[in-house]
Amino acid sequence: MSSAAAPDQPPRPVRFGILGCASIARKLARAMLLAPGAAVAAVGSRSEEKARLFAADNGLDDATTRLHGTYEALLDDPDVDVVYLPLPTSLHVRWATAAAARGKHLLLEKPTALCAADLDAILAACDAAGVQFMDSTMWMHHPRTAKMRDLVDDKDAIGDIKAVNSVFGFRANEHFLQNDIRVKPDLDALGALGDVGWYCILAILWAVDYELPKTVIALRDPVKNRSGVLLACGATLYWADGKTATFSCSFLTNLTMDITLVGTNGTLHVTDFVIPCEEKSAEFSVASKSNFAPLHIGWDPLPSKHVVTTDLPQEALMVQELARLVQNIRDAGGKPEGKWPAITRKTQVVLDAVKASIDKGSEPVEIAN
Repeated sequence: MSSAAAPDQPPRPVRFGILGCASIARKLARAMLLAPGAAVAAVGSRSEEKARLFAADNGLDDATTRLHGTYEALLDDPDVDVVYLPLPTSLHVRWATAAAARGKHLLLEKPTALCAADLDAILAACDAAGVQFMDSTMWMHHPRTAKMRDLVDDKDAIGDIKAVNSVFGFRANEHFLQNDIRVKPDLDALGALGDVGWYCILAILWAVDYELPKTVIALRDPVKNRSGVLLACGATLYWADGKTATFSCSFLTNLTMDITLVGTNGTLHVTDFVIPCEEKSAEFSVASKSNFAPLHIGWDPLPSKHVVTTDLPQEALMVQELARLVQNIRDAGGKPEGKWPAITRKTQVVLDAVKASIDKGSEPVEIAN
């Protein structure tokens, strides 16, 4: 049951307020316009003029979108159901807890916090207010991800996962490396680990059905800028049953977004897991029960290619899913869905362990389950 509306009436749209006009907010504003059941009710910035420019640049109707010249004014707007918060990570605790305290559901950009203790403060505020929390990891909502999940869970096709590898990097230009918030220690101190490493860590956890590793060891010699912010790093994760996973993330390499899962019966590859190469079509490949062809001149059977199409981009599907959850709470007396905050917290816990290992010169760091 998703709404208390009459059967012949669609449920009231879930009204989003955008708190801060970061560049990623442009993509989410478009998603909110595309997603069924969602609407942009308000934009808040540190000046009303900046909010007005953002609304005009992103096709938001100035007759229906309220513009606020302070963050507090947006949080106090009674017509906002959900706050989307793309502010720098260092500001997340302050504004996310303030949003929850005002009864606003929360869509929080990743990395969600600088450490698990900060995230716990945000999640506690959401719990106390009975509001839905979701982080904005968009690929989790693509139908390809659900299709891959079905195959990973197919013991005949893939078997038991033994190794996972993930890479996410892009080649940042000099302006980015000097000026972007993701290289500033006072704004996004986690750097590449928080920005692109978040995706790798979550992909690994997704592959092993969110079983936390036992030990994390950071790869040696991470690259840092003059301020000590990570520009490239990685780690190896170890599980008690012998599974391993490795990831690397970077602001200094060609655009790469790979996951490889290796099981006892099969291997799954995806080469664009964060942002599909094409918006409406996404691929992955599976090699199952692979062997050498006669004379070792090929493979038998050949890997299979899977193509998954979607009418809506993954960020709009994310907004649609959050709107559905909020409608269930707002209109039908439902409870917040606990799956999303649980996945976020596990990702943050592993990220913390990687950061701790980096800070200790690549010493092993244990994770308590």
